[in-house]
Amino acid sequence: MDQPHVQRKSRRAFLQTTGAATAMLMLPSSGDGAEQPGINRVPELAGAIGVVSASFSSQFSARSKERKFTLLELPKILRDELDMRVIDLNTSSVPKFASVDHKYLDSLRSAADKAGCVITNLKMNQRGLDMNSPNKAVRVKALTEYKRSIDIAAQLGCRWSRPLPQKEKPDLAIHVESYKELCDYGAERKVQLLVENFGWMQADSDSVVNLIKSIGSNVAAGVDTGNWNSNELRDEGLKKSFPLAATCDFKAKAMGPNGEHPLYDLKRCFDIAWDSGFRGPWSLEHGNPNTKTLMRELGLLREMLRKWTAERNVERTGERSDEE
Repeated sequence: MDQPHVQRKSRRAFLQTTGAATAMLMLPSSGDGAEQPGINRVPELAGAIGVVSASFSSQFSARSKERKFTLLELPKILRDELDMRVIDLNTSSVPKFASVDHKYLDSLRSAADKAGCVITNLKMNQRGLDMNSPNKAVRVKALTEYKRSIDIAAQLGCRWSRPLPQKEKPDLAIHVESYKELCDYGAERKVQLLVENFGWMQADSDSVVNLIKSIGSNVAAGVDTGNWNSNELRDEGLKKSFPLAATCDFKAKAMGPNGEHPLYDLKRCFDIAWDSGFRGPWSLEHGNPNTKTLMRELGLLREMLRKWTAERNVERTGERSDEE
């Protein structure tokens, strides 16, 4: 069930804590300054940085080498220890998601609201669901579970949700038809569906754009900077996908002690996004079973994004601080 009073409080708290930074930023738009039609971008999330909850999968389980905590504790930790406020939620992070009750969901939304955080997205990562199956019963089962998940996303106040792309390329006619059904269902609940470059889509730099165009309405890109099969595909895919992006998984793999990232160029990923008109939210996706190391590395990524954003705003406005 929806809780309007909680939603108003959460929005107000978020605006109070991010308003100054947001005011300095351009609204998300295409590279020529015109917002792409149908993309559910949120002005108060421009410049906002947070985490994909799966980054803490070790800390939510017995795999952590030291400190552990729960999803309900995450909002306060995110706010107090990392100075971030956006939570991009993965179904695998929610205990017993298949049978999760409304009381727990209300508690999670309340914890986020109390900490001044916002839950933006629900990644529907349930395994074994196939909304692309030629078998109608299999397809209906998947769509039914995804619709239940969209209801949960709405209860948590999420703006977006996305189904899990499969490893093998699907029958696109069935895939698009199923996506449209979910998009229509989400629209009634003010949840926009996302297309993420994962699975079969990672090998095709046009996959995100083509699928969004085929679906047509209530759909946007949820771009993952890491999920491409080569650096060449990454470059092409990011340039094509970011103009249609509502949110971004800013993914980092193994990092050096000072934030070095040899696998691919994080700054280039940011620059491509910025040049396309994308301004956030940025959801950091980076895990480490050593909690102390993880928190330090997430802090390094946060500061990279803040520094790069400040530099690009200086370029845009010509404004410099007294120190400069």
